[in-house]
Amino acid sequence: MSDWFTVEKIDAQTFAISEYKHWEETHCYLLCGREMALLIDTGLGVANIKNAVENLASMPVVAAVTHAHWDHIGGLRHFDNIAVHELEKDWISGHFPLPLQAVKDNLAKYPCDFPADFDIENYQIFQGMPQKILRDGDLLDLGGRQIQVVHTPGHSPGHCCFYEAERGYLFSGDLVYKGCLYAFYPTTDPQLFYDSVKRVRKLHVTRILPGHHQLNIPVSMIDEIEAGFAQIERSGKLRQGSGLFDFGEVQVQI
Repeated sequence: MSDWFTVEKIDAQTFAISEYKHWEETHCYLLCGREMALLIDTGLGVANIKNAVENLASMPVVAAVTHAHWDHIGGLRHFDNIAVHELEKDWISGHFPLPLQAVKDNLAKYPCDFPADFDIENYQIFQGMPQKILRDGDLLDLGGRQIQVVHTPGHSPGHCCFYEAERGYLFSGDLVYKGCLYAFYPTTDPQLFYDSVKRVRKLHVTRILPGHHQLNIPVSMIDEIEAGFAQIERSGKLRQGSGLFDFGEVQVQI
């Protein structure tokens, strides 16, 4: 397996597969059940994440994305069974909202020791037809594990968190992590982002599994983010173009 990925064990059936060498520091998650496995997000696509997955699980794999941004869909091409929310189906099937050059510029934004066999000139944004369309409230049954799809728009129209009630795990994608949260792109919505944070705060969460940066973050970060958005709303600035707001461990750019 390429040393590009770092694999960390969350529990006996759950693994984080991370790309710490890149500035995005993406996290993908492999959840193993008795009958199948779920891969939540597939990273940048600069190395074959399927090799890492096959070292951890031998059962069939569904690759589902929290949202169809380039840094989460990069490895989808290695899987035959992929899933995306209905509002972003078009983004991976011919209508990605960013030009390829903009994605390449983001990929190479900072110096990076990419894998030896990676050539950015040949890099392509994944485009293909999903085999499964995700909707709010869907339950993904892995055999002894049920994962709920929670539609949490704001960062993107079809952004989803994946929630495992039995363990209290919240796979939060780009809704909750330590660092700067983004709601300033044309396809983002700061009010919906705030509403989504309030929604996941009502869930019984014992551990957050974020999409980027520090892997071990406190559950209280949901409260911190909600409080930050509430402060922005009170100031009358919960709208795109208002700028960057710093709340310590979390920043919000809208």
